[in-house]
Amino acid sequence: MVPLPPPAPVGCSRRAFLAASAGLALLAAGCTSGSPDAPAVSTEEADRLAEQVTVQEAVVAAYAAATTADPALALSDLAAQATDQLDRLRAAAPSSTSSPAASSSAAPAAPPGGDVRTWLREQVAGAAVSHAAACARQTGARAALLGSIAAGLRGHEAALA
Repeated sequence: MVPLPPPAPVGCSRRAFLAASAGLALLAAGCTSGSPDAPAVSTEEADRLAEQVTVQEAVVAAYAAATTADPALALSDLAAQATDQLDRLRAAAPSSTSSPAASSSAAPAAPPGGDVRTWLREQVAGAAVSHAAACARQTGARAALLGSIAAGLRGHEAALA
C-alpha cells in the first residue's frame, strides 16, 4: 500500500500570522500618525499640563532641599528620575515658561533637624496624587505621560518608606 501524504496544515502558519500582524500594525500607524483630524489641544488642557510642570518643579526642589538638609540620604538616583520627569513634562507643555530658578522656591524647605525622609515622602506623595488627578482630565499622550509620572512617583514614595 502506498503511504498517504501528510495532511495539509489547517489555517495559517505562525510565520504568515506574524507577517500579517506586522503589516496591519504598520498600516494602522500610517493611517493614524500625523492625522490632520486629530483634535487640537485645548487651552484648558495646556493650562492644566503647565500646572503639573509646576508640581513637578516642586518635587525636584524638594529633592534638592532634602539633600541639602541631610547629605547622608542617598537620593541621587531618585532626584535624577524626578528631573527627567520634569524635562518630559516641559517638553509636552512647550507653553510652560517655568524656569529652574522658579523651581527652587516651589517646595517648602525641609524641616531642620526633623525627619527629612518622611517630609520628602509626603512631598512626593502629594505630587503623585496631583499628577494622577490631572491625568484624568487630559487626553492621549499627555494623559499617558502624567499617569506614567504619577506611577513613577509612587515608586519613589515606596523607596522612601
